[in-house]
Amino acid sequence: MARTAAAAKTRKDYEDEVRSWGFSDVYTWKDPPHSGLATHLIVDGQLTITYPKDENPTKTTYSAGARVDVDAGRVHEVWIGPQGCTMVLGERD
Repeated sequence: MARTAAAAKTRKDYEDEVRSWGFSDVYTWKDPPHSGLATHLIVDGQLTITYPKDENPTKTTYSAGARVDVDAGRVHEVWIGPQGCTMVLGERD
């Protein structure tokens, strides 16, 4: 007996599923790998970043007005501060 593949879920399907769990503010976030230098201008709140593959990784916290540059392909981890973080991002090759 041949099995048929289930139809692939759409973004709306996934967002509706999350809404069914009782969440009213639902959105999809996509953060693709950076193909070039990426910059982050912190407008409000805080962002903490580390580079776990560095020889001696440390965490650095940035606040409003700070610029954070991340080289293409550089693995990084980010934590957003308790008040959130608003930032403007840019990329270039």
